[in-house]
Amino acid sequence: MADQTAKGDEYEKKAEKKINGWSVFGSKYEDAADLFDKSANCFKLAKNWERAGSVYVKLASCHLKLNSKHEVASAYVDAANCYKKVASQEAISCLNQAVNFFMEIGRLNMAARYYKEIGELYEAEQNFEKAMEYFDKAADLFQSEEVTTSANQCKQKVAEYAAQLEQYPKAIEIFEAIARQFLKNNLLKYSVKGILLNAGLCQLCRGDVVAITNSLERYQELDLNFSGTREYKFLSDLAASMDEEDVGKFTDVVKEFDGMTRLDPWKTTLLLRAKNALKSKEDEEDDLT
Repeated sequence: MADQTAKGDEYEKKAEKKINGWSVFGSKYEDAADLFDKSANCFKLAKNWERAGSVYVKLASCHLKLNSKHEVASAYVDAANCYKKVASQEAISCLNQAVNFFMEIGRLNMAARYYKEIGELYEAEQNFEKAMEYFDKAADLFQSEEVTTSANQCKQKVAEYAAQLEQYPKAIEIFEAIARQFLKNNLLKYSVKGILLNAGLCQLCRGDVVAITNSLERYQELDLNFSGTREYKFLSDLAASMDEEDVGKFTDVVKEFDGMTRLDPWKTTLLLRAKNALKSKEDEEDDLT
C-alpha cells in the first residue's frame, strides 16, 4: 500500500509539472489527465480515499480545460465514489458538480440518478429536509425523461420524509397522486392499497376524524377494491377508535394488523404519533372530569 501511495504521489507531481510546463506537441492537459488518472488509481489501490478523491477533482479540471464535459462529470462522480467512504459532504459537493455538467450536455437521466444518490447520502445522515429536496429534484428529472418507475420511487421518498417532518398535507397529496397513477397500470394496481394506507396514516396524524372519514370514502371511489382490503379495515378501525377517543382500542387494532402484516418503522412512527396525540386528548378529558 505504501508503494501504491508513493506511485500515486509520483504521478500526481508529474501531472502538475505537465500543467505548469510548456507543451509543443499535443496537449499538456491531455497528458496531465492521463497522469492524474493513474495517480488516482494508485491512491485507490492504497485505499487512500481522500487523496484519490482530490486527484479526481484535479482530473475534472483538466477535462474542463479540454472542454470534455462528459469526462468532467465522470471524474466528479469518481471523486464522489472515493469521498463517500470518508467524507460524505465532499461526496455530495462532487455529485452536485457532476449533475451540473450532465445537465449542460443534456444527460438528464444521469443528472436524475446522481440527484437520487445525493438524496440517499443525506438520508444516511438523517438530514430529512435535504434528502426530501434532492429526491424531489430527482423525481422531476426522471419524470421529464419518462423514467416513471424511478420517478415514483423518488416521489414516495419525498412523501415519506414530508410525513417525518410533519408536513402531512404535502405527503397526502403525493401519495394520492401516486395511487391515481398506479391505478392506470395493471402491474401496479396491487400496490395501490399500500399507497392509500400511507396516505390514510398521514390523515390520522392530522387528528381530524371528519377528514379521515372523508378520505376513506374518496379512496373507496378511487379504487373500487379498496373497501375489501385489510388496509381499509385497519384505517377504518383506527378512525373509529380515534372518534371514540379509545387508546386501548387503537392499540389493539394496531397489534392485530401488525400480527398479520409487519409494520415498517415509518408506519410505526406515524402510528405512535397518532396514539400519543389520542392519549393526550384522553388525559386532558380525564383532568376535566
